[in-house]
Amino acid sequence: MHVNGERDFVGYGKHPPDPRWPGGAKLALNFVINVEEGGEPSVPDGAARSESALTELGAQPSDVRGRDLATESMFEYGSRVAAWRLFGLFASAGIPCTAFACAEALRRNPALCAEIRDSDHDVCAHGFRWEKHYELDEDTERARIRDTVESIRSSIGARPLGWYCRYGPSLNTRRLLVEEGGFLYDSDSYADELPFWMRVGEQSHLVVPYSLATNDTKFVRGGIATSAQFYEFLRDSVEVLLAEGAHTPKMMSVGLHLRLVGHPGRFRGLQRFVQWLREQDGIWVARRIDIARHWISTHPPADRDAVTAGSTGRSQT
Repeated sequence: MHVNGERDFVGYGKHPPDPRWPGGAKLALNFVINVEEGGEPSVPDGAARSESALTELGAQPSDVRGRDLATESMFEYGSRVAAWRLFGLFASAGIPCTAFACAEALRRNPALCAEIRDSDHDVCAHGFRWEKHYELDEDTERARIRDTVESIRSSIGARPLGWYCRYGPSLNTRRLLVEEGGFLYDSDSYADELPFWMRVGEQSHLVVPYSLATNDTKFVRGGIATSAQFYEFLRDSVEVLLAEGAHTPKMMSVGLHLRLVGHPGRFRGLQRFVQWLREQDGIWVARRIDIARHWISTHPPADRDAVTAGSTGRSQT
């Protein structure tokens, strides 16, 4: 366990702990669906210009000064059309997912909230809306976290137990999550392939790391252009981890965005991967909250009584 704010270049090292995944699985796999549409910066919501990141414009910002109706509609496609394609796939396959959801995106789409709730997917808070937490002062960030929790509670019917910043955390974020007292974990780290504990003040706090590698942002940030490449990259990642899992089981996150992989030509790669995955043995496909709770029960910190309050086992959905 290392202290929040200190860099750790060693981690678990050569001998990571056996996670003892349920059923003796060699890999825990979590599908993350980012629900952000309506939470991105836009002129109607007070921003100086429309957000164009993670759209068909790729990494190139829009040159429209003020409201950009074209990029607005790209976000709308994600919640109007693509959401039902993705959630339909996972429903038909019987696969539980985690929604990395902006509070404002949920508030604006009650039908999608009902789908998440009725399908028993869990919600990890993805901020109140797209906002750079590392630019917020401490009091403002504290208020944003509080408002996010209450908004998601209102939209979904239960508070979120996980947190993941849109752009990246501030130096205060993890401490403020612990201070808030209801979070079980955060995913603001890309440093490992297993959950790990951090010491935050007098508390032990769990980090369930995420990945930008096995992530559909590669379609617009470069590196992956076709559905076949996406499928092969995900498949190859699982095959390597399954082979290693005979001795050192790990976890893997698959990051998805409605307005990206939800387009038919890209969606085919995800569809193929899900079909292939169902033919494999030794994989525990789980919600993020299930992975967090398993880690707490199987690998508690030395000071178990000091774990943050979210570990009480309250239902996420």
